Amino acid sequence: MEPRITDSHCHLDFPQFEGELPSLLSRAADAGVHRMVTICTKLRQAPQVRAIAEAHAPVFWAAGTHPMSAAEEPMATVEDLVTLAVHPKMVGIGETGLDYHYTADTKAVQQESLRIHIEAARRTSLPLIIHARDADDDMARILTEEHRAGAYDCVMHCFSSGRALAEAALDLGFYLSMSGIAAFPRSADLRAIFANAPRDRILVETDSPYLAPPPHRGKQNEPAFVAHTARKGAEALGMDYAEFAVQTELNFKRLFRKART
Repeated sequence: MEPRITDSHCHLDFPQFEGELPSLLSRAADAGVHRMVTICTKLRQAPQVRAIAEAHAPVFWAAGTHPMSAAEEPMATVEDLVTLAVHPKMVGIGETGLDYHYTADTKAVQQESLRIHIEAARRTSLPLIIHARDADDDMARILTEEHRAGAYDCVMHCFSSGRALAEAALDLGFYLSMSGIAAFPRSADLRAIFANAPRDRILVETDSPYLAPPPHRGKQNEPAFVAHTARKGAEALGMDYAEFAVQTELNFKRLFRKART
């Protein structure tokens, strides 16, 4: 039997998975993936994402406005997010964050949205789920400023930024989540960042349907494939896969307290 493991970040409501959920969940179970968090990236889609979690026991959900959509979607309010968080399977705030790769022209709106999500994380005591791309300096600054103003928990989802942002996040007590990017052959520097992080601060995820790890790179990703990333993570940290799985399960349950099963 495969060790039990959690896909801490996926997008099961995306159209790529339409009609595929029963078989997808079966494959995940076969791979030892007993739990997953599906992420709502636009609050108007929250009902559909919530319904997936309600219909499937292994699935929990989180909600927020993705930074690349922050200028196109109605600005979330703290009250919006706090209201959604009442649901028993809603376990995180986000994903939110900063993405300057394609949407640097909306920096100000993204930063406003991020601060709103941080306040919601404080009020609900749910972990903040952060997307960061080409915005390391602003991200480290805002997360640090806000943490000084009032503590909150956080995971740097699909972490692929530089060492300075990793250290800033870890210094705040935050978590780094390893996606398929960390399993790519040319990601040795990224694996080194994870290898130097405290073992009790690492999660694993797919970000499916994107970023499939080898041997599925270039194909549609799915929760079952988090096991491939986890095996590469175990190798990078010098751990047995079963030991790594146990450690990331403990880490997940410590951060996502509402999703303990």
